[in-house]
Amino acid sequence: MNRLIESIHQELLPGLQIESLDPHNPVVVHQFPPPWQLLGTGNYAAVFYHPDYPDLVVKIYAPGRPGFEEEREVYCRLGSHPAFSECVYSGEGFLVLKRLRGVTLYDCLHLGKRIPKQVIQDIDQALDYARSRGLYPHDVHGRNVMMFEGRGLVVDISDFLHEETCSKWDNLKRAYYWLYLPILSPLRLRVPYFLLDIVRWGYRFYCRLTERRSRSQTLKQSDSPGLPVKE
Repeated sequence: MNRLIESIHQELLPGLQIESLDPHNPVVVHQFPPPWQLLGTGNYAAVFYHPDYPDLVVKIYAPGRPGFEEEREVYCRLGSHPAFSECVYSGEGFLVLKRLRGVTLYDCLHLGKRIPKQVIQDIDQALDYARSRGLYPHDVHGRNVMMFEGRGLVVDISDFLHEETCSKWDNLKRAYYWLYLPILSPLRLRVPYFLLDIVRWGYRFYCRLTERRSRSQTLKQSDSPGLPVKE
């Protein structure tokens, strides 16, 4: 572990160029030093691993992106659970995490891989566990959950301190039982990424529109005069 931390400070961080161009899209990694490998990117950070430490990953937040302290707190609260990663070390702006292997449900749809009910049930139970630890599962969607050997995993927990209601997982489950199980699963259809992205963008637009309507109704109710009281 000490050698890995030294490599992070002496090799990875000095040779890394990472930038957040749009808060609603993954960060952009312009450069990183060998032998480090880029495992993936999210809206807040990028994830790397070193070939000598294949069971650990390093999550590095892009400059100017919030959430590092919150994510570290979430991992402290979660402790150890089979459906979540664990934080084994934290530095300035980065976390060293146990590596989760698998395929995101988003990619499962693209590859035509069957998603068994057990995966959905595992994620449900994991989110209940998180709630029992004083957390609020948030932003749980097809690109933030994975399947490995028929079991469900939760990859991104960075927003689990947000107390506002989030219906993304409930909506995904509804689509799973109403659309995926009866139609897509038996056919083993491979859904092109461009079509998945259209659905994702359409869903995001729908959520924004619904949020605006909800805010508008709330403002109207707060501005409306109260009913006169009969004496």
